[in-house]
Amino acid sequence: MTDRKVSEDPELTARLRSPDTVRAAFTEVIRKYSEPLYWLIRKMVRSHDDADDVLQNTFLKAWDNIENFRGEAKLSTWLYKIAINESLSMIDRERRRDTVALDAAADATADSHFDGDDLARRLREAVDSLPEKQRLVFNMKYFDDMKYDEISEILGTSVGALKASYHLATKKIEQYFDGD
Repeated sequence: MTDRKVSEDPELTARLRSPDTVRAAFTEVIRKYSEPLYWLIRKMVRSHDDADDVLQNTFLKAWDNIENFRGEAKLSTWLYKIAINESLSMIDRERRRDTVALDAAADATADSHFDGDDLARRLREAVDSLPEKQRLVFNMKYFDDMKYDEISEILGTSVGALKASYHLATKKIEQYFDGD
């Protein structure tokens, strides 16, 4: 996987706010943020096809609301918030329809995006078994190496609460491995 960190670009933000340059700037946003957003979403929804759908919905929602983006927050933070909300909406819709019938282990081993390594598969199963909020915080902190301040801004949660969620998540993952 490539480094998912994307540097902020104030000039791009300015072009997004101008009616004359918004289309070209948004094309650049899609190019620049597709991969990091995909991997954030992918960790939440488990399926490649669902992640693609959520990514598309994220960019559609961002485009529909681009005039509301004033540049007060980082562009990446704004996009991550949209992606997380779209992911959670998809998860809720799937739950309501009762279509999520596969267990986490089957998803992890059957998906071509995982390398089949037993330890990696077991870690993925352990992370998948976490409650949504803990899974999200764990993924952002552990896999994406995000700072608590950045996660706090994206999720609208205090740093203390995030640290507690991360601590609980790591304890549950340890218990998962101890249970084997």
